[in-house]
Amino acid sequence: MSASLKQDPHSPDPRDRGGPAQPLLIVDNLRKHFPVRGGLLNRQVATVQAVDDVSFSVRKGETLGIVGESGCGKSTTARLLMRLMEPDAGSVIFDGDPVGDRRGISVSDMRRQMQMVFQDSYTSLNPRMTMAESIAYAPRMHGLGRREAYDRAEDLLSRVGLNPRQYARRYPHELSGGQRQRVNIARALALEPRLVILDEAVAALDKSVEAQVLNLLTDLKQSLNLTYLFISHDLNVVEYMSDRVMVMYLGRVVEAGPVESIYRRPRHPYTRALFASKPTLDPDRRTTEMPLTGDPPNPINPPSGCRFRTRCAFAQPRCAETLPPLAAPFDGDTDGTHVVACHIPEAQSAMAVHHG
Repeated sequence: MSASLKQDPHSPDPRDRGGPAQPLLIVDNLRKHFPVRGGLLNRQVATVQAVDDVSFSVRKGETLGIVGESGCGKSTTARLLMRLMEPDAGSVIFDGDPVGDRRGISVSDMRRQMQMVFQDSYTSLNPRMTMAESIAYAPRMHGLGRREAYDRAEDLLSRVGLNPRQYARRYPHELSGGQRQRVNIARALALEPRLVILDEAVAALDKSVEAQVLNLLTDLKQSLNLTYLFISHDLNVVEYMSDRVMVMYLGRVVEAGPVESIYRRPRHPYTRALFASKPTLDPDRRTTEMPLTGDPPNPINPPSGCRFRTRCAFAQPRCAETLPPLAAPFDGDTDGTHVVACHIPEAQSAMAVHHG
């Protein structure tokens, strides 16, 4: 393994400016609205509120899982963090340095320390580049010599379980989906990042291959002192990988907390409905009623107040009047790390769905 890649998981990172207590990533009121245009003059006629005032933090060395239905804003949040699209509002602070601020860290420097693995393993790779070329490309663009960059590529191929003698000169179409995703993971590690965003990185894989890749990600996190932002719709995978979980609904965060607390006793009605929709092979835990009724609201015209109120059995008039803030549950049965956005104590204290 190249000497430039960290071996000792307990050795301090020289780039750690804020100390171990400083969150690696702080996101404050991130917002992204997409204009909808129409008419003869192609004027803006509406707005899709994809991400609306999302705030969270990621501690060093942890894995934060993000879950929610399709269209809730998970992937858009990831792309905003990487500045693959510009946010309309909000701030991102990386290890104490504001991103894109002249007094902080530039976007290019941030991207060297924060990399992303996408869901589609095939379109993520250049079909005209070999695996070694794909992995070595970013280090070479950042000034690493050709020989050293290719040595690092071969080292990373070995680290992700691919023999460089067999795979270094292969092209994407010559690999399976699981092998391509391993290459994408190796490519994300080529610049020695501190945080890796995994956006549905195992969603397209067979279950047996998925388990292998998840174990690989766990090993890499420990050996390279990595921090993960893990986005997935698979609740079982999120529970296995995550230290904390954040639940999103229609562009907003509705619940967040330690994985044990969220999965043992979800407080928000949407979180409980999400968990109740998990398929099960246990005949004693069959779902007899739909966990959630009604159609999802249109993100162009979301409901006022709590966005989940149109599908919530506990909704009251005040739910339409004011937006519930993220706060500790009414019963106080947490240490403050578990927060929920809900006005109704009865909704929070409803019997939780058992998950097995």
